[in-house]
Amino acid sequence: MTPGDCGSADLSQEQIAAIRREEGRAAAALIGATYHCLEERDLLVTYSESSLQKVTRLMRQVGAQLILTHSPVDYLLDHEMTSIIARAAAFAAAVPNFLSDREMPRPLDHIPHLYYCDPIEGKDALGRDVPPAIRIDISSVIARKEAMLAAHASQREWLLKHHGMDQYLQAMRDWSGHRGKELGVAYAEGYRQHLGHSYPQNNLLGEALGCG
Repeated sequence: MTPGDCGSADLSQEQIAAIRREEGRAAAALIGATYHCLEERDLLVTYSESSLQKVTRLMRQVGAQLILTHSPVDYLLDHEMTSIIARAAAFAAAVPNFLSDREMPRPLDHIPHLYYCDPIEGKDALGRDVPPAIRIDISSVIARKEAMLAAHASQREWLLKHHGMDQYLQAMRDWSGHRGKELGVAYAEGYRQHLGHSYPQNNLLGEALGCG
């Protein structure tokens, strides 16, 4: 959603954004993926016509079938707003008349499957647990996940300065280990599927990767 333009106590917005974009591309390249940035701004992500159009356009461009987005409840409002926008865009991406007066890619054939990732530390803004409905065993790819996270090296300095948090790679392993223990494996990730009216009801993520 953003290039992380507020993610530094020392560099300018333009400088840190340039670094974060390159880190995003490097992390995505490790799994043969493509990085996209919609160029919203840190702490200013809001549900609006502009943001909804951007996300809907991207979903149509890539032919989205399965979407992983932020939890609807999290410590940061940018994350919560992103979750809301992703939910709305998933619905809008299959609506032919949505912004049909503008240059938009062809609508999707159906609403994509939508999943919410664990919030940070598995809790909402009031510190209450947010239990996952689905757990995916990631034990065989934990090293690759760590390498992707390590590509975001500028995050470490920012997290230490603003959050008082160091060892973010170990923190990821610790949390993945916590979810893994719940599943009876070494490492896992937790998700919840959006199952509201008109959204797909079968668990595509679980079918593809196995879940518990």
